[in-house]
Amino acid sequence: MIPNNFDYFAPNTIEEALQLLAQHGDDAKILSGGHSLIPVLKLRLASPGVVIDIGRITKLKSIKVDGATISIGANVTHAEIAASAELKTHCPLLVETAAQIGDQQVRNRGTIGGSLTHADPAADWPAAILALDAEVVARSSKGTRTIKAADFFLDLMTSAVESDEIVTEIRIAKPAQPAASVYLKAPQSASGFAVVGVAAQLKVANGKCESASIGVTGLAPKAFRASSVEAALVGQTLDEAAISAAAAQADAEADDAMEDIHASGDYRRHLARVYAKRAVLAAAARA
Repeated sequence: MIPNNFDYFAPNTIEEALQLLAQHGDDAKILSGGHSLIPVLKLRLASPGVVIDIGRITKLKSIKVDGATISIGANVTHAEIAASAELKTHCPLLVETAAQIGDQQVRNRGTIGGSLTHADPAADWPAAILALDAEVVARSSKGTRTIKAADFFLDLMTSAVESDEIVTEIRIAKPAQPAASVYLKAPQSASGFAVVGVAAQLKVANGKCESASIGVTGLAPKAFRASSVEAALVGQTLDEAAISAAAAQADAEADDAMEDIHASGDYRRHLARVYAKRAVLAAAARA
């Protein structure tokens, strides 16, 4: 299908973009990489009068590692993250996740900020962002606010970003043990989206788990932290028995499991438990 007519703006600065967004209000949509918005426009699931393309704003395209903090601009593509030597050293979970998104064409155009704002329940980034306890920075003409990953995903295709805000940056504290992480998923064969995906970030000392962060995507209408698994792992020797017992609770925080042509709710719950076990085993082996 062909989208309805709309006015198109391509600002060169975040200030200009925010001014346009404030001017046009709810009639405007933000375009970043386009892999979320363009299909929605073509299917006429959304018909904004104005599209504001922020893809030319160079300040949103940087990856910075400064002291204990990693900062990723909202316009950084999945491919750029997958290829980043700095991130491979300091936060390989981001690199591993990015490399599994869609196909090369999707990775070349899609952006981390656009994907997170779209809040697709089968997207890969939410699991990793939750496991890393990241913060998302959003700006409006009224100011800037920081949203914790745990508070960012509200419901199906609904994030905490307000209609007058633009996501500008994702901030992550450097993991204490960068290599003790993994992202694994059962992908949809056609799109590569996660039927279920699990990201794990561990801190291990003397064979025992000091802390665990487990993000789950694809199972419920929104991505979530598997806090029951995390609590069951802390203080345990990370052998297969302990990990299996903890992973059996991977769906405990999911009140509702999604059902569609790809998988039933019960099968998604089963996959969450299976992939939680695999992810924690793999992360522990890398620790």
